[in-house]
Amino acid sequence: MANTPSAKKAARKIARRTAVNKSRRSRVRTFLRKVEEAIASGDQTVAAAALKAAQPELQRAATKGVVHRNTASRKISRLAHRVKVMGA
Repeated sequence: MANTPSAKKAARKIARRTAVNKSRRSRVRTFLRKVEEAIASGDQTVAAAALKAAQPELQRAATKGVVHRNTASRKISRLAHRVKVMGA
């Protein structure tokens, strides 16, 4: 348990930040799940729309430090490839 005032404040800040990051991570996962479901359904237009909505969310999460920027780029790239292949 934190004893000094600065450690107590740091603990409060960490708790707030954790809550915010948890919310952001959950939001990203929701968008990714929608893309996955659209790909599974086989409808390319729905999948492309879902990807277009998910992309800014992933980039925002990377900017905020919730996920690493390379991870976000990799996920976007792989999803985009899967959506593109659906049309072929």
